[in-house]
Amino acid sequence: MRTRSKFMLFGGLLLAVLVLLMFRNRAAMNAPTSTSGVATTHSVAIAKAVRQPIDERFSVVGTTSAFNDVTILSETSGRVVKVLAEVGEYKQAGAVLVEVDSELKVAAFKAAEVAYEKAKKDLARYEALFKEGSVPDAQIEQARWAFQTAEAQFIVARRQLADTRITTPIAGVVTARFVNLGTMVMGAPQATQIANVVDLSRLKVKVNVAESDVFKLHPGDAVDVSTDVFPGTVFAGSVFTVSSKGDDAHTYGVEVLVKDPQQRLKAGMFARATFRPKSTVTSVQIPRRAIVGSIQDPSVYVVKSGTALLRPVVVKREAGLMVALASGVAEGDSVVVDGQNNLTDNAFVVVRQQ
Repeated sequence: MRTRSKFMLFGGLLLAVLVLLMFRNRAAMNAPTSTSGVATTHSVAIAKAVRQPIDERFSVVGTTSAFNDVTILSETSGRVVKVLAEVGEYKQAGAVLVEVDSELKVAAFKAAEVAYEKAKKDLARYEALFKEGSVPDAQIEQARWAFQTAEAQFIVARRQLADTRITTPIAGVVTARFVNLGTMVMGAPQATQIANVVDLSRLKVKVNVAESDVFKLHPGDAVDVSTDVFPGTVFAGSVFTVSSKGDDAHTYGVEVLVKDPQQRLKAGMFARATFRPKSTVTSVQIPRRAIVGSIQDPSVYVVKSGTALLRPVVVKREAGLMVALASGVAEGDSVVVDGQNNLTDNAFVVVRQQ
């Protein structure tokens, strides 16, 4: 009996010791960790915030187009009897591309010319007699009306004859011909397309510019134009027109004139226009890699007396490898550009040499 009591007493003491140790371990786990006064110091690289003009350059991809691009329509009806233009040929302004059967037009022109000459001579004779008082007012007025009618008919017949020789109004290259020998063509209102002629002596690049940038552009501003077809080659250009009306995407049409004396570029190519608007606006700028988080919700670490302070900033514009700030950092502040991934606000830092 005594032996059993001793075992029970010993077991109770052992259980009490285990319970006491368990509570002490739990308390130790819940207690704040002590650093014994030793703080972790992080090694970082810094850069100075500087105030300088904002780089306003930006690039937009567009499409090249001819300075003049004309689709030539028939103004007469008839059968094509002669074709004088081939695709790829260069034609001077006024050159004949196609001739349409003109036999009836020639006859009508001759008849109108004869009537015009007769009415002209009759009017001259009646004018002389009228000055002498030999003819009444009604007769001279009738002679004048007859002359005007004959003159109008003569002008119409002359124009209809001229329209049988379809010409190009601009100098350029024939890029398409829609009729062949023997094709029947029609005039207005369903005029037949004859050919397409483009003036490649000057090219335009048409781009759409965002509303935040379009107000920086003015006609005559310098533009650098490049294309993947000629890598490394930059063509000089200038702003030609800036639209005053935006589209549904809030972009504005801008045309850029391109100088290409060797005419290496062709209409319809992709091209990149890099605009270089002049800017006198300055802003505090820091390296882009100093930003913590996204551009929409950015922050930076500013080093003060060996401590990294996390500050929210407002980005005004990205300018290449730099970021222009509207607020958050002052000129001359030291911002962390390397090592910020391991930092927390008020962390101790040591600046390493770059």
